[in-house]
Amino acid sequence: MSPEALARRARWVLLGSVAITIALFKLPIAQYFVYPMMAFAVSVHELGHGIGALLMGGDFHDFRMWSGGGGLSGVASTSTDGGMAAGFVLAGGLCGPAVAGAALFAIGRDPKWARRGLAALGGFLALAVLLWARNGLAVVVLGGYAAIFLAVAVWTSAQTSQLALVFIATQLALSVYIGGNYLFMQEAVTGGGTIPSDTQAMANQLGGAYWFWGAICAAVSAAALGAGAWMFVRGTGVKRVKAPKPAKVAPIAKVAKPAAPKPAAPKPAS
Repeated sequence: MSPEALARRARWVLLGSVAITIALFKLPIAQYFVYPMMAFAVSVHELGHGIGALLMGGDFHDFRMWSGGGGLSGVASTSTDGGMAAGFVLAGGLCGPAVAGAALFAIGRDPKWARRGLAALGGFLALAVLLWARNGLAVVVLGGYAAIFLAVAVWTSAQTSQLALVFIATQLALSVYIGGNYLFMQEAVTGGGTIPSDTQAMANQLGGAYWFWGAICAAVSAAALGAGAWMFVRGTGVKRVKAPKPAKVAPIAKVAKPAAPKPAAPKPAS
């Protein structure tokens, strides 16, 4: 598929995923859609903490989720040393949904790569169930999404996988917007009680105010999503090379043909 065709299809897929999202929110059963998507966003948030800990040389011990009212919250237990490492782990959860959404946008540009990306995402969530899920809700959420993503990637067309992957990326981007107020909160209410928010924990580790670190994470999230969306809609990573213009050929000069000699007139007989 040519770059122009990919870009044109990408725009339609993005518009389609946004239209589906708006339609789902307008339906009377919208609450049944919001809750699972919120659960997925929370999962990405908490897995972001855990992956950040692993990248910093720490440990990702467990992942738990609790349901309460209309919301969900999770706890990723990590172990790292040093304020900078702890700050990175905390930022991994706050910026995780945006970074994941940007990566899905970038991968989802091409239908074939979108299918592979969806399968890889499903496989990662299945692995997360085995390695880190430690209560029933965590197993249900991670395992359920793993099964759905793998089924779509294996049993549907590449075009359907592309729409599904872009739809997921759109929901993660939306979760960053909806949950933006959490970046500017000092406390968070979880199933384990009231604890300092991630931005307040960053302030405790690195100094400064919680709202300062909230603004930093918001800027990083916006930049990541902007880059991912640009790569999805327009970026190809390869500059088009214009075909060289054919060289002008000088006209061939016409060469006058020599006139054929006239036959000599016969001499009269003497």
